This record gives sequence, structure tokens and C-alpha cells, in this order.
Amino acid sequence: MGTRPPQQLVEHAAVPWLLAVALATAGPHAGHLPLWLSLLVGGALLWRAWLWFQGGQLPPRWSLALLVIGAVAGIGWQFHSLLGKDAGVAMLVVFMALKPLEMRSPRDALVIIMLGYFLLLTHYFYSQSIPTGLWLLTAMALLTATLIRLHGGAQPLAAIARYAGLLLLQALPFMLILYLLFPRVAGPLWGLPQDAYAGLSGLSNQMSPGSISNLIQSGAIAFRSQFVGELPEKSELYWRGPVFDAYDGLTWTTRPRNAPLPAPVIEAIGSSHAYSSILEAHNQRWLLALDVPTRLPPDSSLAPTLEVLAREPLRVRSRFSFTSTLDYRANRSETSEALQQALTLPPKLNPRTRALADEWKSRPPEKIAEAALAMFRNQQFHYTLRPPLLGPDAMDEFLFVARRGFCEHYASAFVFLMRAAGVPARVVAGYQGGEVNPVDGYLTVRQSDAHAWAEIWLAGKGWVRVDPTAAVAPSRIEQGIVAALPAGEPLPTFVRLDAQWMRKLRNRWEAANNTWNQWVLGYNPQRQREVLARLGLTDPDWRSMSAWLAMLCGVLLLAVMVWTLPKRRPADPVLRAWKAYCMQLDRRGVRRAEWEGPIAFAQRVADARPDLAALTHEAAGCYAELRYGRGGGEQLRLLQQCIHRLPPQGT
Repeated sequence: MGTRPPQQLVEHAAVPWLLAVALATAGPHAGHLPLWLSLLVGGALLWRAWLWFQGGQLPPRWSLALLVIGAVAGIGWQFHSLLGKDAGVAMLVVFMALKPLEMRSPRDALVIIMLGYFLLLTHYFYSQSIPTGLWLLTAMALLTATLIRLHGGAQPLAAIARYAGLLLLQALPFMLILYLLFPRVAGPLWGLPQDAYAGLSGLSNQMSPGSISNLIQSGAIAFRSQFVGELPEKSELYWRGPVFDAYDGLTWTTRPRNAPLPAPVIEAIGSSHAYSSILEAHNQRWLLALDVPTRLPPDSSLAPTLEVLAREPLRVRSRFSFTSTLDYRANRSETSEALQQALTLPPKLNPRTRALADEWKSRPPEKIAEAALAMFRNQQFHYTLRPPLLGPDAMDEFLFVARRGFCEHYASAFVFLMRAAGVPARVVAGYQGGEVNPVDGYLTVRQSDAHAWAEIWLAGKGWVRVDPTAAVAPSRIEQGIVAALPAGEPLPTFVRLDAQWMRKLRNRWEAANNTWNQWVLGYNPQRQREVLARLGLTDPDWRSMSAWLAMLCGVLLLAVMVWTLPKRRPADPVLRAWKAYCMQLDRRGVRRAEWEGPIAFAQRVADARPDLAALTHEAAGCYAELRYGRGGGEQLRLLQQCIHRLPPQGT
């Protein structure tokens, strides 16, 4: 029975490469992992680096097994599950950190590299930005270089980097073809039901004091719009989101609809504006169209309360095209159910507000609205993100005591007054304004542009927009949130940036992100059809795209194969002459081994064929001088003559 061959070990100098791979692929996850888990991962990698530096023994496998069991138990306790995005990524990171502590054979090293390639994909669960993409490309280059170092042995760093770059360059055409032609699917491939859409921000389906003012603290982009033709005035940019017509004394919500209501009737009076919007995912159905839309994108509908609703919640960044009119009449003939809902108030609350509304009931509805706006405009009301807390009679405290609030306070108080005075009214949430990026021409609307306003129903006119905030802080509508708030109010830092160079830098960065979002992250089935149509593939289906994909990849593979085939080098006259001499000796019964040097071969020929010893020593000496010394044309001529001086075969 044969003995088992000794196990091949990972080369000592290759260990830092593998530790760098583990750090590059697992390290960026520290930002969203629990602190204890990040410390465990960092400690494991530092421990392995110390063992490499000291030349120490790897820990026993039973201790690593205990570490794995403890880490998995901790992950289950932290996330209340071992399934889902966060728990799954946490376990992969733990495995990547602990695997180097048992790495002995090249097979273990290969597992680390393959795990690194897989772990790269998980970074897109949390960020799909340009920096993330650049980091992942760098990490992929490091992984490929480590694979080359592992199999190719010690070699100059520049040679490893050049080889890795060449491999990635060869993969680039395949990546582009797969990107363009591989059939796209709607939604992310990595979405998991438990937590795929957690963390999406935006307007909620209800509104209570502070909900919008909290949203305004975020400088995140809500959507971008590009207009065909002239951009409307900033004061006309009202982007409609959810409409709230049910109130319980604290929170505004959308009313439950037991039966479908008729579609709204919109009469456009002024000119129309065509535009397209790129909406960030917010996990709601409303599409934030400019108030009010007359042409909708596919798979959407106009709700009775004038919101544009998608068929499913918006869970990925998407592009939509609209046409809107800014001067309109909406539902001049409204249903009795809708009007009754727009007059409903909770009983017994806010007696002072009801008493004020009772004084106005004898006036026409337009005059009632004017009286409320005049009160906001002429009395000591203040626009602020830091209003005091309100009690059970919130409207009474706001209108007669605090008089400090944000847009949701003014819209809520106005609608309550209108309903109490007998005027149908409702609250509308959305965004107001936006800022044009001069680099790409897109109007950028941020979460800090979130806004709430009111609508009242007037006989013969339908639903009419009334913005109470414009009466208190007209600069909010005309110039934006920064101009309306006093100094010291909490806002995202970048919103208050006044330096011109910083604004230019931000605009360029956001324009680059917009391009990235549209052509990389936003390359959805619709955009793919548009691109393929420009390339001549009209109405492509998965069969035709698969055929083109296979054909182009085959052509590319053939081209790369031809390019990488070893090219025939010009024959070396010195090597050709030496091989010719050795071939003649082979025919005479003396064969040279591939590993055998010229002097050693000449000595063996002398032992086997003494009659050829002197001539072979002369030929070997000429070849050694030409190959390893300073021989020139004379030695080459003598080597070539040795071939002809060999005695005939059989003598």
C-alpha cells in the first residue's frame, strides 16, 4: 500500500494577497453590520495577519467551529432570522473572515477567491452608486491578480497587474454584449420578500404633524424631470402625491373606498407641458406627476382624487412620460359621496376653530377661503420646522396659541377651517419646486422639497388648489425652502451651500449619477427595447435576443482565441543549428533530453560514442558561447559546420 503524498501548502508569500482579498470584499460591509460582528470580522483578519507575520500555527479546527457556531447564533439573534438579505450577507462576511484561519492548501485559497467574487455582488444590496461600482471593479481586479499570483507563483507586481488587466480587458466586450442583449427582468434579481425594499424613503400614505418636516431633513433626490420645451415657473411646480381626505383629530389618511368611483373629468384651459420623470423607488403607487396630468404613462391610471397611480408600488428607479396642464378645471360635477367625505370632521374637537368657522359660514366659499388666508397672512404666524407639540385640540392650539408650524400644519388647519365652515376641502401632499441642474438640464426635486397644500371644491370650478403656506411664507413657493426658513433651522448641509464652486461640483456629480442611473441601473426592459430598436432590432423577443447573444459571443470568442494563440516567433539561427546537430546525433543513437544542457550532453555523448566526442564538445562549446557567452558569427559558422562534419550514419 503506497504512502499518501504530503499535502501541498499555500505559499507563505501568497497569504497577504488573500487577506487583502478578504478585506476588500468584506470590509465595506462594516457600515451596515452590527458593531460586534464588524469587530469579530476585523479581529479574525488581524489574527490571521499576525500569525502570518510571526510564522505561527493556525488555530485548531474545533476552535474555529465554535467561532462559526457562535457567530451564526449571534446573527440569528440580531436579525431574528438566518434568512433574508442582511442575515445572509452577514454570514457570508463571517465565512470570508474565518476561512483564512483554516487556510492550509491551495484549495482553501481558491475557496476564498471564489467567495470573494460572490461577495462582490452583495454590495449592490446596499448601494448602487458610482463609487461602489468603481470599488467593485478595483476589488475584482485584485481578485483576478490574486488568482494569477496563486497559480503563477512569485513574479513582479507589474507583470501580475498587466496580466490581470489584460484578462479584464478581454472580458469587457462580453460584458457589453451581455449587458445590451441579455433579456432584462423588471425589478432586482436579488430582491428578497422579507427585506428587499426596506429603507426606501419618501412621502407616506398618512400625514401627521412633523411627518413632512422630518422628511425635509433629507437632501436625497426624490425624482428628476426633463421638459420638452420651456420649463414652467418655479411657483407653478406642484408635484401631486397622495391626497388625504380622512381626519381623526391627529392624522390625515386616504379614505377607504368601498366601491370604485368614476374617473375624474379634467378640462384643460391653458397650454400643456410634456416631460419625463425618473422617479426614485419609494414603495408607493403614486407617480408624482405635475399637477394636473392629461396624458399618463402605460400601466397607470388617474385616481378620482387626481393622483397618478401605478399598477404596483414603485420599488425600483423608473422612468415615466407625462403631459400636464397647469390651468384646468377638475371635476366640476363631483359625486355626493366625495363631497360628503370632504366635509367630515371628528366630533367635539377644536371648539374655538369651529366657532371661528361658524362666523364665516354666511359668506360665499371663495370669501371664506380668502378670510382664512388673510388670517395667516396678516396675523403673527411663523413658518418653522420646529413647532411646539400640540395637544388633543391641535387646531385650536395651533391657530390661537402656538402659531408656529410647517406646511402640514397650515394645510391641515386650512382644511379643518374650510370643512367646519361648510366648504369641501382636502389635503394634498407632494413636492413643490425643484432646481435645474445646468450640466444635464434636468430639474432635480429632492425630499427637502416635500410640501403639503389644500384643495377646495367650488361650484362651477371644481377642485381648486389653495396653498396656505404661500400666505405665511411666499418665499417658500417662489424661491425654495432655504429662503423661507430663518437661520438655524435644521436642513441638509448641502442645501445651505453658497459657494459657487461647491454648487458646480455638486451639479456635475449629480449629472454623472443621473447618467449612471439611466444607462446602468435603469437599463430596464423598456430602455432595452429602445436601444435595440435604434440598432435595428424592432420588437425583439427573448428568442431573437438569445440568438444574437449567442452569435456575437461566439464571434468574440473566436476573435479572442485567434488573438491569444501563440504567435510563431522568428526562428533563432543559433537554436536552429543546435537542434539540427542534436537531431543528427539522435539518428546515430544518442538522444538529448529536454532538460539537458549542452556541456552535460557532450559528456554523455563522449561516454556513449567516443568517436563523436571531440566534434560534439566543439559544437556544444560553440552553442554555449553563443547562448550564454559573447559568441558571434564565427561561433555560429563553426556550429553549422559541425553538422556537416558528422560521419555518415552506420559508420
